[in-house]
Amino acid sequence: MYAYDTVTAAIKGLKQRGFTIDFNVEANCVTCPDCQLKPSEFEITEVYRFEGESDPADEAVVYAIESKDGRKGVLVNGFGISADELGEEMVEKLAVRH
Repeated sequence: MYAYDTVTAAIKGLKQRGFTIDFNVEANCVTCPDCQLKPSEFEITEVYRFEGESDPADEAVVYAIESKDGRKGVLVNGFGISADELGEEMVEKLAVRH
């Protein structure tokens, strides 16, 4: 796994390695302009968590996502107060495990 110091560096590094789609999270899926993927239709291959040392608004998780049909992209999601409201299946899929 790679190491990145910032969210921006993680996104740039993943894009350079072929994770070019910008995914967004919704309650029960991830989306991009031309697709909608349920939790069973994608895998999270890498996770990078960033904690804001001085500003809680800087807290985020960067996910590298690969779909079953070969799409590769990046999802950036806040956690804590800024986290999106998700359905149970998405919460389980996006859970950061150490």
